[in-house]
Amino acid sequence: MINKILFITLSNIGDVILTLPALDQLVAVYPQAQITVITAARPREIFENHPAVKSIIVYDKRSGTQDQIKLMHSLRREKFDLVVDLRNTFLGTALIARQRIPFFLRLPKSIKHMRDVHLYKTQAAIRPDSFVGTGLKPVPTGNLALAALGIRPQDEEYIESKLKEAGITDKDKIVLIAAGARSHIKRWPKERFAELIPLIMHDTGARVVLAGDNQDLPIATFIAGKLKDPVLNLAGATTITQLAALLKKASLLVTNDSAVLHIGGYLNTPTVAIFGPTDETRYGPWSSTSAVVKKEIFCRPCAKAQCRFGTLDCMNLIKVEDVLRAVKKVFNTEDERPLDFARGKRTTEDGRRTTNDTYKRILVSRTDRIGDVLLSTPVIKALRDAYPQAYIAMMVSPYAGLVVEGNPDLDSVIIYDKAGKHKNWFATARFARYLKKKKFDLAIILHPTNRAHLLTFFAGIAKRVGYDRKLGNLLTDRLKHEKQLGAKHEAEYNLDLLRYLGINCGRPQLHMPIKQESERWAAELLKVNDIGAVDKLLGIHPAASCPSKIWPPERFAEVADRLSQKYGFKTVIVAGPRDTEKAKIMQEHMRTPALNLAGKVSVSQLASILKRCDLFISNDSGPVHIATAVGTPVISIFGRAQIGLGPLRWGPLGQKDKYLHKDAGCITCLAHNCVRGFACLKSISVDDVIAAADEVLKC
Repeated sequence: MINKILFITLSNIGDVILTLPALDQLVAVYPQAQITVITAARPREIFENHPAVKSIIVYDKRSGTQDQIKLMHSLRREKFDLVVDLRNTFLGTALIARQRIPFFLRLPKSIKHMRDVHLYKTQAAIRPDSFVGTGLKPVPTGNLALAALGIRPQDEEYIESKLKEAGITDKDKIVLIAAGARSHIKRWPKERFAELIPLIMHDTGARVVLAGDNQDLPIATFIAGKLKDPVLNLAGATTITQLAALLKKASLLVTNDSAVLHIGGYLNTPTVAIFGPTDETRYGPWSSTSAVVKKEIFCRPCAKAQCRFGTLDCMNLIKVEDVLRAVKKVFNTEDERPLDFARGKRTTEDGRRTTNDTYKRILVSRTDRIGDVLLSTPVIKALRDAYPQAYIAMMVSPYAGLVVEGNPDLDSVIIYDKAGKHKNWFATARFARYLKKKKFDLAIILHPTNRAHLLTFFAGIAKRVGYDRKLGNLLTDRLKHEKQLGAKHEAEYNLDLLRYLGINCGRPQLHMPIKQESERWAAELLKVNDIGAVDKLLGIHPAASCPSKIWPPERFAEVADRLSQKYGFKTVIVAGPRDTEKAKIMQEHMRTPALNLAGKVSVSQLASILKRCDLFISNDSGPVHIATAVGTPVISIFGRAQIGLGPLRWGPLGQKDKYLHKDAGCITCLAHNCVRGFACLKSISVDDVIAAADEVLKC
């Protein structure tokens, strides 16, 4: 008969909460037993109103030897029948008891989470002779959990009064934000919480409450001060039991790895947890509906007190978009199947994950031109949707970096400068070692090159997927290279590599990051040049990377003049530094004024200018895809008759976009060596372009 139980728990509040299911198990099995709890000073409040706890002993691990011996003697006099020491102290072994945790208990490999570790040990103590550890079955919490946390009516009344003062009613959904943590390395930046909260309020319609202890008050005050809409700040204004009463009313908890996370887990509050250096498989959320937001960089989880690299990238790389994606997924679900700790994905009834979680660190390689990199951005989005917690980096050439810097689905941009600093083979070998340190487990090479295949091979990336061309034998998985047939769009060829991996890909949507400084620059530039917000703007790009792609600048000039007359457009000419002469020729042939920005704008500034345009007309070139990405209707002019270089593969992707391409009857296209004066381009008339513009503008 078990009448007296000693329950030795831990020091930190969060760790103590993780032991409560074990205490519940003891109460369920021995309802008449008197339980003595040994804990630290801070968690004492958790047990003060527990109906099954007879007494609480506050244990100070820094106390002297005499005090510890005195404590041991007083405990021996109690003659406990069962001792459950989850702290692994000397008391657990020195005290005589009928039942205890077996000395040489071995944990099954399947048991990782600390809640389950404590529960397993407790169940072993309950039946030490016959325990085989087949399946953990924690008792349901429900009202028992509320009693265990000692939530009193006055705690609930206090929370009700605070919510009422803030105008929060029972009909409102509440999102609780806990932005603090005892350790600074577990804290997601407070500035990002301030960015996140308005998005949560807008997308969910919920009211937001800030929570935490006195240590978290400065963080919560900073966040509240940054918000336009009011939130209820209860950081430092609640006891543990009052916080538990608040969590009972919350529709969602968004938190760092903290004590609040585990109180929410114990009360089964839907949770989104932000994890950096700590291991979510051991300390992650345990509500039936929950998700972890993390970045699987090569050095996490490390469980170190300080970041050994001084960057804390495991936290700093987590974007507002990452957390918001998880919030919407958890908040909007009524599905009671548990979300997978690592991925925020549902599991099947037998516990299997619904999607593959194989890849944690992914490298996407595309080292050619700006337009080609833009056409690769749907790959980034599809990867992020498939692997929301993965660390995703993209290797690009220096001039294409701005196309993907700031992409919300990308964690890092890696610049490979083949023509510059990485030109020689020694520098390339050093770059491969740099990639190896990143510990990528998947490389997707969208554009086959000898160097891309060599780099990923020598970087030791376990799975390398690409096309069987240019040292394609160095890949682990190869698709037949048929891009030269031009049977589909380049964006679809890129996505085919993901489809090979079993990733579902929808219609490709390009993404071009818009920088606020570029937006301000564009607004000021247009204002100075007397182009107002209500003026219609026509953008024209009269250049391209090859002579076989360039429609005569004089014809662009005529198109601009006619569209200006017909629709009242003001015209802006854009081109790169090497194409200023073509822009100058076009401008000289125009009868109407034009703003010539050739050679004067960065890629980011170009995006802001094109975003302001009502129509963009261009040769087949990178700016076509920038315009599409920012939502500007495009007319693209194509020349060459080679099917692999035609509009089916390289045309604009926007729903309103048009391309013009005519067959000049050439048997073989000689591209820039054309002997017919680029008849294919000249066959496209000014009237053809005007007709296409009329069609686009009528849409």
